[in-house]
Amino acid sequence: MAAINTKVKKAVIPVAGLGTRMLPATKAIPKEMLPLVDKPLIQYVVNECIAAGITEIVLVTHSSKNSIENHFDTSFELEAMLEKRVKRQLLDEVQSICPPHVTIMQFVRGWRKVWDTRYCVLTR
Repeated sequence: MAAINTKVKKAVIPVAGLGTRMLPATKAIPKEMLPLVDKPLIQYVVNECIAAGITEIVLVTHSSKNSIENHFDTSFELEAMLEKRVKRQLLDEVQSICPPHVTIMQFVRGWRKVWDTRYCVLTR
């Protein structure tokens, strides 16, 4: 049997749960955004994906989890303010949240739609 030499480039991360086992901490903040030291939990997962060579990440989430999308979105105002105040280290940290060569898509549907993400993964 010949070995298949393909590299995994896409990851699907289901993050649609309500976090009921972590209540009351997750009443106001999604469990994925709970801080661990100085970063939200989801950032560690994304960093591991990036370190493994993943370039496309699909987050299957719930419509109430806007903070996840906001975290990975570019904040032009924040970056401009840090640039103006010469806060280079903080600017680098903010820009490293989602490197330019990585695409993070948010697929808002919930757990039962995880199967539907196969179309995102199978397209080339």
